[in-house]
Amino acid sequence: MDFQAGILQDGSPMESLEKQLICPICLEMFSKPVVILPCQHNLCRKCANDVFQAANPYWQSRGSLISGGRFRCPSCRHEVLLDRHGVYGLQRNLLVENIIDIYKQECSSRPLKKGEHPMCKEHEDERINIYCVTCEVPTCSMCKVFGAHKDCEVAPLESVFQGQKTELNNCISMLVAGNDRIQTIISQLEDSCQSTEENSEAAKRELCARFDALAALLEEKKAELLQRICREQADKTAFIQSLICQYKEQLEKSSRLVETAIQAAEETGGAAFLMGHTHTSVLSLPRIVEASKGARLDKIEQGYESMDAFSVSLEHLTEAVHALDFDPAEEDEEYFDGEEEEEVEE
Repeated sequence: MDFQAGILQDGSPMESLEKQLICPICLEMFSKPVVILPCQHNLCRKCANDVFQAANPYWQSRGSLISGGRFRCPSCRHEVLLDRHGVYGLQRNLLVENIIDIYKQECSSRPLKKGEHPMCKEHEDERINIYCVTCEVPTCSMCKVFGAHKDCEVAPLESVFQGQKTELNNCISMLVAGNDRIQTIISQLEDSCQSTEENSEAAKRELCARFDALAALLEEKKAELLQRICREQADKTAFIQSLICQYKEQLEKSSRLVETAIQAAEETGGAAFLMGHTHTSVLSLPRIVEASKGARLDKIEQGYESMDAFSVSLEHLTEAVHALDFDPAEEDEEYFDGEEEEEVEE
């Protein structure tokens, strides 16, 4: 704690020292015993306990000998972890306690200067020492007896001051605890956001892997069916080509026979003609007659070239692909319950 810096910045060393000894919770001078947090900031033990109890409302019901708790320093938001002893396990700052004792002794020895206590504007010699409950303003005794507040309800200024300060301290503790809960919720939401992104990436990878596997299976099946079509195509074309070769051979023989027969038909001598058409001759009349009746070769059936048998219906697969969707999952539970939302609003 840098006291010298405050002394140099302010005109009065005692005023600068007093600012360094103010608790950030109750905004009053540290009350004994002062506790020092792990982040090196100080709090009144009562204020630290109030913050701890507000951040851990069920700590007492669990029992102080079972577990500890945590809260955040109101000065720097550093998270303070406590053991089963709670706030009473924190270290006392004896140096600050001694400084406070010396400061109080110094203040008590100084004479009270005029102007250090607020004075009444209506009665300049009267100190403001009572509180008008009706008008909700501090005033002096003369205003109550003879002045504007003679018909009002009043109360001792110190009691009203202590009551409102206690209420303010409680509100500060609740705000600090509420901030801790909000910070916890923010951390949980940030973790949920990160988990959502990680889970989404994993789901994308899994989906792509499944579709890639399905595409590979379709490609494999397509190749298999194409191979079957190719085999059938090869068998049919080979058979047709063999028939073409047979018919070409037959045509060639028939063409030569026709040419020879024409030459024989041009013979004018009867003896020569008949000698050339004996049964043993190549141009025997029975052979020509037999050849003129046509060849007895194989033929293809009607529709032999059709490949309709290899038609594949994919309508059911198309419908199945269109019907693809994610499996129905159970509805997620709401992250916040009603009590937590009400606490945050408060």
